[in-house]
Amino acid sequence: MQLSDLDATACAELVRTGAVSPGELVDAAILRIRASNDELGAVIYPMFDEARATQPAPGPFRGVPILIKDLNQHVANTPHTQGLQPLSGYRTPRDSHVVATLRRAGFVIVGKTNTSELGIVPTTESLAWPPTRNPYDLARSPGGSSGGSACAVATGMVPVAHATDTGGSIRIPASCCGLYGLKPSRGRVSYAPTFGDLHGGLVCDHVVTRSVRDSAAILDLISGPQPGDPYAAPTQLTPYLAELASPHRQLRIAFATEFVGPDGVLVDSHPDCVAAVAHAANLLAALGHVVEPAHIPTLREPAWAARFLTIWAAGIATDVHEAGHAIGRPIGNHEVEVLTWALAELGRLISGPAYSEAWRWLQRAARRIAEFWSTYDVWLTPTITSPPLPLGAFRSPPDDPLAALFTAARLTPFTTPFNVTGQPACSVPLSRNADGLPIGVQLVGAYGREDLLLRLSAQLEAAHPFVHAATRHYSQA
Repeated sequence: MQLSDLDATACAELVRTGAVSPGELVDAAILRIRASNDELGAVIYPMFDEARATQPAPGPFRGVPILIKDLNQHVANTPHTQGLQPLSGYRTPRDSHVVATLRRAGFVIVGKTNTSELGIVPTTESLAWPPTRNPYDLARSPGGSSGGSACAVATGMVPVAHATDTGGSIRIPASCCGLYGLKPSRGRVSYAPTFGDLHGGLVCDHVVTRSVRDSAAILDLISGPQPGDPYAAPTQLTPYLAELASPHRQLRIAFATEFVGPDGVLVDSHPDCVAAVAHAANLLAALGHVVEPAHIPTLREPAWAARFLTIWAAGIATDVHEAGHAIGRPIGNHEVEVLTWALAELGRLISGPAYSEAWRWLQRAARRIAEFWSTYDVWLTPTITSPPLPLGAFRSPPDDPLAALFTAARLTPFTTPFNVTGQPACSVPLSRNADGLPIGVQLVGAYGREDLLLRLSAQLEAAHPFVHAATRHYSQA
């Protein structure tokens, strides 16, 4: 096997045994990025000189190359644009807690990855950078907003990359690029020292990976509260990595593929996504779990989308304001996408009572949703409702600035709610359609139960090993 075929754990083991040096891992990653990034557009800020000069810490991932998404997490003395053209010259002065933790674990940062503007839409196309392309079909989106990270891992540029999730931005590109992507519980990963939370707690960070064990091991590293955090997820007493070897028990698993669209009509997911859920359900039943159809009534209430939009728009208005503060002047409407400006304008119109009412409604809805997990252990759904969409599908025309938002809503009805409830959810790469495009399925657990999702994901990975066909193509090109 080539280095590009390996996950981060296997790369670290090569270093530990002396089979390769940290420098050899870093040089190999740089060569792979240089070979294919012009075509794919995954990495926007190479950090090759810094990476080669790094003496990696003697941690569990010593010498393993990693990429950081250009959103939320800060890398000292590097550009931090968040997909915004006006921030192209802005640099952050210090590492965030997550980045510093990854460095202490031995990871070597080789660059930063592309994202959509402020991570708004589930693709990776912005005014600031050329689009990131799906390595399974260059005319299609890799998903977003962590599409740069997912594309890089899927093609073997690096074995793992940082990602963020506001309404599915870890899980969506994991599905589109055939990777494993776990969104942790709210409060599991700290935003120290820059933020308490983001968008009222909708946002969380983790990684996209080639294996379940990498996701578990890195969550062990970066989870846990920091001084000043507004809240924290329940303490995990056993390391997540150790949980993968825990004895299996029979679980009650429900599944659904229907959703309420933006027009309020109940529709089914694309046949490829329905087939992926059926395949996963059959695998789970063969593993000894009880699997049956069931939906969550609260997710079909029409008031859901408007309340989420209220919180999100207020957050986007804050993001645009803070970006202007960072460069010392206000950002104008001509400098951002029409959707970004429309959301920011909407956010500025939201009153304090309206914002509070929206969160109160969503929190009450989250309590009703949580009751579902008193009956079932896991909910199985499509990650997104269709195969990866063509590039350009999320562009809003000037006369209809919110058009992309409705396209996104039709694609992501199964991911967004769990940013509201704070529950952990993951996309598992078990299927491909007739065109060879990856089709992920989502597993959702009760709040604080990443351990259960990781155990179940590892069972599925063992029964149906993940196939990374894009790596084979780009490593041989």
